[in-house]
Order: sequence, then C-alpha cells, then structure tokens
Amino acid sequence: MDQCLLITGASRGIGKATATLFQEKGWRVVNLSRTPCSLQDVTNLAIDLENNLISQKDAILSAIGAPDRLCLTHNAALLFKDTVQNLPEIQLRRALEVNVIAPALLNTLVIPCMKAGSSIIYVASALATIGVANAASYTLTKHALLGLMRATCQDLKPLQITTTCVCPGFTDTEMLKEYLGLETEKMKTVIQQAGATRMILPHEIAETIFFSATQSVMNGAFLHVTAGQSV
Repeated sequence: MDQCLLITGASRGIGKATATLFQEKGWRVVNLSRTPCSLQDVTNLAIDLENNLISQKDAILSAIGAPDRLCLTHNAALLFKDTVQNLPEIQLRRALEVNVIAPALLNTLVIPCMKAGSSIIYVASALATIGVANAASYTLTKHALLGLMRATCQDLKPLQITTTCVCPGFTDTEMLKEYLGLETEKMKTVIQQAGATRMILPHEIAETIFFSATQSVMNGAFLHVTAGQSV
C-alpha cells in the first residue's frame, strides 16, 4: 500500500517529528515549507504559504502522486506577540494567510486526490479554545482552524475522509522558545505557572497526529494534548 504524508512546515519542531514518525511507519513524506526538512528521502517543495499557493498545484499533485492513503497535515503556523490594541494589519494578514487561508486552499487542491481512508489533520493549539494575553492573532487564527476542522468533518463524511484537530499545549519547540525569548529551564518555570505538569516533546504530538490519522473513530475530534495545562 502506498501511503503518503503531505505536511506543511516539517523543517523543525512538531512538523519534523511528525515526518520522522510517519517515515518510520513506512509512509512517504512530502514537505511544503520555505525551509527544507533535513530528513533523508523527504520530498521538499520550497513553497511560501503566504503567497501564490494555488500556482503550485501541479508541483504538489505531482509530488504526492496517487497514494492509496494520504494524510494531509496542516502544521505550519506563524506566532506573533500582539494584542487587540496593537495588531498591525500586515502582521494580522500574514497570520491569517499561513494559519487559516493556506490550509483551506491546500484542502481544495488535494481533496480531489484523496481516497477513502485518507485524513486531514489540523495542528492547532490549546489556544484554539481559550485566550491568553499578547497572542491575539495566533489565538484568533487557531480558533478559526478548529472551525475549519469542524466544517471539514461534515463536508467530507460522504467521502470517508476523516479529520481531527490536535491542540498542543506548551511544546518544546523552536517557535515557542523564540516567542517567549527564554531558554528551556526558564520555560519550564513559565509552563509550571500555567498549570502544566511538564513540557511536551514534539514526538508526543507526532504520535497523537499519527493515531488520529489512522483511526477513523477520531473523525471530528479535537484533542487537547497539554500535560495537565489548564484549558
């Protein structure tokens, strides 16, 4: 059986861990991102999700081919420090393009190629259902991503394509470190203050994604993967 993972943002963090796990399970991996994934045998397409995604249709479809099962995982995201009082238009539009519009457009390109048993996984955040200060655009877009998953579930039921929204809590990724501006030890203190028992490792989110992609009973579910964080 030919099984393919099409993932955005597999160059680091949760995306790279997910690509690693799917490869270990015998899946082909196609990565869409500006920066290539360093894993061997990953097909990298240098695509900027903020611009001209539709124009890359032929390259994307050629890379995935005609697999028996396709898992489309929307992982790439932009995380900015901003508030509702200070939300620059350009920054808001960038977050919307990458976090919401690109997944929606990528769906339209790929769904016609997906056979029964395929899946669409949305990597959101604990902020898909709650809000925190100083992350306005990220919170807004992750709430929208959960809504997109719910629409996907209802629209694709007749095609037997399943969908899940995985909502990680504080995960030990480069993106979180860059946002907080803290080293790992200081991050642990922040995370404990938020009620989590520990930091989540990227491979743990990857395992949740793989489970969701291969278990049809998870259709329409949203999973808080937070290590006890208050949500």
